[in-house]
Order: sequence, then structure tokens, then C-alpha cells
Amino acid sequence: FAELHAAVPGLPLASSRVLPGIVLRRDFAAYCPTDGELRALLVTEPLRLALTAPGVEFVVDSEGQYQASLRWITKRTEALMKHLQSNNVKLLLSSVKQEEVVIHYAKLYGVSVVECLSSEEMALISEITGVSPYAPIGDNMDREISETAVVTFCQPLLLVSRRCVHIGLASACAFLPHCLILCGPVDGINEQHAAALQGAYTMLQQLFKTVDQ
Repeated sequence: FAELHAAVPGLPLASSRVLPGIVLRRDFAAYCPTDGELRALLVTEPLRLALTAPGVEFVVDSEGQYQASLRWITKRTEALMKHLQSNNVKLLLSSVKQEEVVIHYAKLYGVSVVECLSSEEMALISEITGVSPYAPIGDNMDREISETAVVTFCQPLLLVSRRCVHIGLASACAFLPHCLILCGPVDGINEQHAAALQGAYTMLQQLFKTVDQ
């Protein structure tokens, strides 16, 4: 329930509504508008390579070598974003903050980015779509990316002064997610309404379990 409702203070209760899909309560790090269905990729690690792996010492003999290493990483990042584009990936849903070079090439290759998603949001998206997070494998840029989710729409959503991301997900199960936009004059009233609704849903859930048995 926490991931499927958004409380919006400063509006009358009558402004509350139900939206198809889910609302992610953060703004796009990069937004490239697109029409129709698109492919989304879940990631849980930075897409820009580090100069060294954890526990491994990186030694360079000169500033030139260091700058050459940074240029290689930049080219590698661009190649990865181009690879995503060639696999029709138009949206990155990331649990970590991506570096500026990733955002730069995402914009260049028409890939929208939403970052810093919570573990609960990532788990919900995985459960709905049946897709696991993507892990880049070394320098293999020829591998087809199959771990993609179908997104039916992807657009900004303004809730009073807060910019959010509204996406529709093609479900791999019977669950079709909808998000409750719960409005009220102040946070306290919104919290009371949210608690009451969650209690009602829990009661209905228990009722249907009893009927099924």
C-alpha cells in the first residue's frame, strides 16, 4: 500500500483520484518524451565503470595514463548507452544515483532515467513485470538485453509543487497496479485517511481469504 498511494497536502479531499499504473515520487534525472510502448531496464548499480574493482589497487605512472583511463571509461559508458538504444531500451529505473556522464549519454541516445528508487519500489516493479535487475557483463556489448519490462506510458506528473514520474507497466501476472492520489488540506488528515483505507483493504483481503477457503 505504501508504494501504491501518494499523499498530497494542500488540496481538498475531492481532488483525490485513482490513476492507472504507479507513481514514483521523484523527478526524472533525464526525460526523453516518447509515444506508445517502450522498454524499461531495472539497474541496481552505477552504469559508469569504476577505475578499479573493490579491494584492487589501481596504479598509474603518469597523469597521461590516468586521463587515458578516464577517456576509456567515458567511451565505455557511451557504448553501453548506445547498446541500450539498439535494444530499444528507452527508460532506466535505477536504485542508485547515476553519474553525470551516464545522464549525459542517456539524453544523447533518447533514454529517460529515474534514479534513487527505494528497494520496495524496485521489488514492486520486479513483481509486477517479472523482470530482474540488469547486470552488465564485462565488455560484452553484443549480448541481447532480454531483461526488459514493457512500459505502456511514461510521463511527468505534477502533484501540487512536487514533480513525480507516472508510468504504466505491462503486468506479467493478474495484478494490474493502480495508484491512489490521496488529497487533503494537511498531512495529518492525509495520514488518517491513508491508515483508514489501508485498514479497509486489509479487512477485505482477510474477507476474501475466508471466502476462498
